[in-house]
Amino acid sequence: MPEATIPTVDVADLHAGGERRERFIATFGRALEDSGFVAVKGHGIAKERIDAAYDAVRRFFACSDEDKRRSEFAHAKGQRGFTCFGKEHAKGETAPDLKEFFQVGRPDVGADHPIHALYGPNTWPDDLVPDFGAAMTSLFLGLDGLGQELLAACAAYLGDDEAWYRDAVHEGDTILRVIHYPPVAAGQNPGSIRAGAHEDINFITLLVGATEPGLELLQRDGTWLPIQAAHDEIIVDSGDMLQNVTNGRMKSTTHRVVRPAGARQDVARFSMPCFIHPRGEVDLTPRAVCVAGSGGVSRYPAIRAGAYLAQRLKEIGIG
Repeated sequence: MPEATIPTVDVADLHAGGERRERFIATFGRALEDSGFVAVKGHGIAKERIDAAYDAVRRFFACSDEDKRRSEFAHAKGQRGFTCFGKEHAKGETAPDLKEFFQVGRPDVGADHPIHALYGPNTWPDDLVPDFGAAMTSLFLGLDGLGQELLAACAAYLGDDEAWYRDAVHEGDTILRVIHYPPVAAGQNPGSIRAGAHEDINFITLLVGATEPGLELLQRDGTWLPIQAAHDEIIVDSGDMLQNVTNGRMKSTTHRVVRPAGARQDVARFSMPCFIHPRGEVDLTPRAVCVAGSGGVSRYPAIRAGAYLAQRLKEIGIG
């Protein structure tokens, strides 16, 4: 990790119990409350699973635009399957992001499960990349399980009910997004960067180390801090839904993806964030213990997760 960066925690401490568990919870919770970002190691997701996913991702995005578009479905609103280059933009921006992506919905329930009612089940491009579905499913399930553990640790830090946070995301609309930032020559797409400054929508995001640098978070002094996960780390950040339900105690931090100064123009970047989402019916009204711990006044709206997501998808151009 860079010298000036975000805190790091080890999941082994969370599992150890006692003082080590308490230290993990304190460090993890303070990081989300302060900067909204933390690095997690010892997470138990084998490097082989991550490598297999990246290999499948590279092969999919190497296919022709015509072939990739066979996995693009208008009804899915970018929540399942492929979304083409330049379609999504940051909230409040008009310049498109310089990326294309494929989104994986929950793979461990049937196609008729309520979680797939709005956007449909996963459809795998296994005719193009035969092991794509298997690789994505394996990584999704690993990150989904880790996300539940980390949300429970967040609840413990807040003095809130751990079971409520676990239940909120049980069979929730969690999304694994695999992203390709292709090489784009200087001068093309003026006003655009790889991913414009934004905050995540969901509870927490788990980001497997990207293949190239470029992630930056906005600090309180207005400067951008570059963040790059080590090979054995996952970057975790808190999203708008968690900020809402915790009455602002957990900070949703603005971040972006750029091509770093001096980076080669001909090198693509791949990343795989997993957005841990609650089920659509979950109430995001600020929880009483969080209101009490932040001045006693509720500062965020009463809204259900499904309505919140639909509103945000429209704001970023894919709803």
